[in-house]
Amino acid sequence: MKYNLFLDDFRMPEDVFFYTALALYNKTEWIIVRNYNEFVKCVEENGIPEIVSFDHDLADVHYQQQSNIQYHDDTEEKTGYHCAKWMINYCLDHNIPIPRMNLIHSMNTIGAQNIQSLFDTYNKLYSK
Repeated sequence: MKYNLFLDDFRMPEDVFFYTALALYNKTEWIIVRNYNEFVKCVEENGIPEIVSFDHDLADVHYQQQSNIQYHDDTEEKTGYHCAKWMINYCLDHNIPIPRMNLIHSMNTIGAQNIQSLFDTYNKLYSK
């Protein structure tokens, strides 16, 4: 199934258009998920999306501790970083490519950089 996945706890894709000016957010159909569990379920049920747009902070607790979020697997509330990491590992485990386009629309600069670093590392190690 071809689809596009938008991960954000409260924003809609058209909200992101206003601060990114990327027409893609207005002109693309999206499946919207609000947290880690919905993200995992969506990918497991529908396969890897064509495009994913990631927010980092997915719970109120993340907004309060933006600079010192711990990324341990036992973190109570998972972030967009956890979703990206899970998806990359899922692709590696199933020997399938990651989505053709991975966007990060998070307003949390450090969180966005952390997500981007996952894709940068993947591209260094696995892109041909």
